[in-house]
Amino acid sequence: MASHFGPLATANPPPRPRGRWRILRWIVSWNEGLVTIRHNPVPGRGIPVREIQLSEDLDGRYDRLSRDLGARALAGLLAVSGSILVLLGGAVVGAVATWEAIGRGTPVETLFWVLFMLGSIAAIWATLASLASLAPRPCGLAVARERVGELYALVDALAHVAGVSPIRRIYVTGEINASIVQRPRHLGVGEMATDLLIGLPLAHALGPRQLAAVIAHEIGHMVARQRGMHGRSGWLQAWWMRTLDELAAALPSGFPWFDPQGDALCMRMLLLAQMEEYAADRTAVRLVGAELLAGTLVELCCKADFLANDYLPRVHALAECDEASCVRPYREMGHGFAAGFAQSSAAIDPQRVLRADAGDPFHPALQDRLVAIGVAMPERLQVSGPSAAQHFFGDSLPFLAWHFDRIWLESLRDACPPALSPRAPERVLRMCSGIDLHLWHDRAEAMARRGLRVLALAER
Repeated sequence: MASHFGPLATANPPPRPRGRWRILRWIVSWNEGLVTIRHNPVPGRGIPVREIQLSEDLDGRYDRLSRDLGARALAGLLAVSGSILVLLGGAVVGAVATWEAIGRGTPVETLFWVLFMLGSIAAIWATLASLASLAPRPCGLAVARERVGELYALVDALAHVAGVSPIRRIYVTGEINASIVQRPRHLGVGEMATDLLIGLPLAHALGPRQLAAVIAHEIGHMVARQRGMHGRSGWLQAWWMRTLDELAAALPSGFPWFDPQGDALCMRMLLLAQMEEYAADRTAVRLVGAELLAGTLVELCCKADFLANDYLPRVHALAECDEASCVRPYREMGHGFAAGFAQSSAAIDPQRVLRADAGDPFHPALQDRLVAIGVAMPERLQVSGPSAAQHFFGDSLPFLAWHFDRIWLESLRDACPPALSPRAPERVLRMCSGIDLHLWHDRAEAMARRGLRVLALAER
């Protein structure tokens, strides 16, 4: 399958923040035009990184870049570890020199060596802290194999056909997204353990066959990553990036060598991430077919637009204007997609949504992915029957919805001060006599802060 990106935009990259900068924040803060926006270029938003030629040699070039970045990350981690030994030797020298200076009775020299020793110890501590920056654990709610056995069976079947190790655990998140998290067992020397994260909104938005296409794409990431240093290249790169992130915060601004090397590493890792998306799409095409994958990508893009620009804003607006509203975003999400999506602008004009999708620093634009798949503009798949959430989660769906609705309510309370419902406690209190109104009002307000609704007041 041969395709290519169009000419790159010629705008200059955005200026790097002055002073200390954190690499990961700098990457994420870049606009979505990091790599070419071929179909809808916007002046001043494209960044001349490099063309990604989608040729038959994509896998080979991805493998070479992955091994190169993995080797560089390993060398960097070893260099930082070696610097700890050097600093430890400096601390020992400082301690010995301090003892000798005390014996000679020279206070100025003693002070110098004490400061030298303390500086070495502080540098050792900062370097150890940078190396010990652990990867965040998978977020979300883990679902047991016994509860969603059919979903685990689907994932295991796709992994078996793709030739990768089975998924260890499936997590459900509150995002309309899916991802793979890999880390080695036993402090980096064991086999790679893989967890799959599936968003509950994603499962509501798609049908069972479409969710299988999304999972096939995530399995494709595993296929691509296992070719680099036996699956450890990505883990080493992530560890090296976290180490650089911590060192960037500790070192003085403008430290020699560090900034340009960090810039180059960021660009190459982002290029690798975009190439990995195409490689994962290729695997998904082999597993489920090009038409199903392309139709799923279009459907997901339209449903994500509906969720972000229609459904969720309406739910938030209702919660703000009516504090007693019983509408919960995750509990009603299935009905929202079933009843509201067909009348949304995303469903009526999917071409508008496709033109607006310019990708992000880690994902190519959707139209470029469709061209690479070989289906320029697939027909939107009409989803009939139960959604993937209803099909796979079944009896677990109410609990999952309650879990994420509770998180949503907590975020609302953090954003807005708690207030009593005008319908219940205060009206009841006004009808009572012979009681301490302030005491009961305070009790009701305390319950409201905990997310509880006062239905009755009683005293023994």
